Formats: sequence, C-alpha cells, structure tokens
Amino acid sequence: MRMRPTMSWTPAEDLPPGTTDLGPVADVLNTGDVLVLSGAGISTESGIPDYRGEGGSLSRHTPMTYQDFTAGAQARRRYWARSHLGWRTFGRARPNAGHRTVAAFGRHGLLSGVITQNVDGLHQAAGSTGVVELHGSLERVVCLSCGTFSPRRELARRLEEANVGFEPVAAGINPDGDADLTDEQVGDFRVVPCTVCGGILKPDVVFFGETVPPRRVEHCRHMVREAASLLVLGSSLTVMSGLRFVRQAAQAGKPVLIVNRDPTRGDRHALTRVALPLGTALITVAWPNIPVDGRATASG
Repeated sequence: MRMRPTMSWTPAEDLPPGTTDLGPVADVLNTGDVLVLSGAGISTESGIPDYRGEGGSLSRHTPMTYQDFTAGAQARRRYWARSHLGWRTFGRARPNAGHRTVAAFGRHGLLSGVITQNVDGLHQAAGSTGVVELHGSLERVVCLSCGTFSPRRELARRLEEANVGFEPVAAGINPDGDADLTDEQVGDFRVVPCTVCGGILKPDVVFFGETVPPRRVEHCRHMVREAASLLVLGSSLTVMSGLRFVRQAAQAGKPVLIVNRDPTRGDRHALTRVALPLGTALITVAWPNIPVDGRATASG
C-alpha cells in the first residue's frame, strides 16, 4: 500500500461542526477496549509543530518525498544536513499532558492499543507500551541497499565527526525532525554511507510517497477489528495511511471519536469531533479518577 503524497486538504462547508462536549469520549473510555490513533497534533504541546494546524510547518516547508530522496545525492545532502540539525532539538522534546494521559489510560486498562502516525517516540517516553509506529521512528536508520538497521545516535556521532563546525541556526523544526535551512546553510555538508556495504542511509520513517509496510498496515487493521471504538487524537487524517482505519472502524459500526481543534478528513465518519486542545481535553476526561504521572490533577 502506498501513502498518497497528499499534503493539503480543503474541508467541505457541510462538515459537521466541532463541539466542546467531552461526554462521548468519557463514555467510550469507560466502556474500554479503545484504540487510539494519534497524529502530529498530540506533540505540539511538546514543542514539535504539526503539519496542517494553525502555524503548521506546511505553510513554510515541503516534506521530503521518497522519490526526491532516492533521486539524487544533492537532495540527500539537503535532507541529512537539515535532519542532523533538527535531531538535536527533536531529541530534547519531552512528553506532554496528552502523551502522559494516554499512557495513564493504558495503565488503567481502558485501551486496546495505540497506533501513532508520529515518529518522535513520545508515547513510549510517556510510558505507553505496545505502540505501533505507523510511519516508523527517527530513532532508527536503515540502509537502502543491504537493509541493515542501526541506531540514529550512532549516525549522529558519525555526522558530527564528518561535519565539524556545522552549527547553522534553523528557522524552525518540523514534525519529521527536519530543520528549515537554506541551501547556503547546507553548504557542502558531508553525508556518510552505510558502514556495512557503503549504501545509502535513510531514517526508518515513511516519507511522503513511500509505501507503508503491508504487514504493519494489516496489523493495524487487526487492531481496529479487535477494538470496541477508535479515538483519534491530533490528526487531520489528510493522508490515507490514517484515514483508512477511521473508514474501517466506521464501516464496522464502531464509534469513531476525534479530538482535534480543526476539521479533519474523517469528520464524516465520526460520532463527534471535540474541538479542544488535546492536553486539556484528555486531562479533563481523566480527572479525578485516573492519576496522570501518579498525580490526580486537572492541570497536567
């Protein structure tokens, strides 16, 4: 299955309006077996911008596509220069109230699982277990020739050694860990090859236009089949990789609930869309019965 390189979506005027009523979200959580599907919007409160919300990175940045990355050395030089710089900032991000509350829901047996479209690892850092990373993880690197996986921190060390003094100031950081740099700032940044075969290294993430591994997709479909309901957190559902699971759940008659301040491509399939900030919304649902990070607090 191929992830459509859809980078924008225009909401129709007749979409159902959002609400501030968290009652339906609380109801499905009380029932249990809720499958969470999260997107970039859950990480904005950790300082990582989303793609399409207000001030989203797509207003200033076009994400790297798989086709561009594999087409030429110059595109890879630009990507790795920006990603290497972004990695330093990205690695300092910490879980926010949204991530911590999802982990608390899991500890209390309310969730059947978590699928995330994010590549930042913040769900796991917050304590969620068994998270399926639909689009991969920035923590790993893969060789496109021999398939060897290696830790991103190892590559970061090698890039540091190959590019001593590389300290440009980025205009911003994007949800994929890519920093905004000009061609002048990229300069003659040196890209390093695979240590096993000398091949091209790529982060173990699904770029726009790249195939989501079929086994991973089928595993997620199985999770949807086994869940009682689907709770979408912070995703515009613009790309088919996430929208397909919303459609699957709705077609099976399972309640779909969305927490996202802006309209989403899945609103027609949802029982409700709660238009509130994620951290505030989830902490409110948890209060006072479910302690978050060991504290029963409505402030997060």
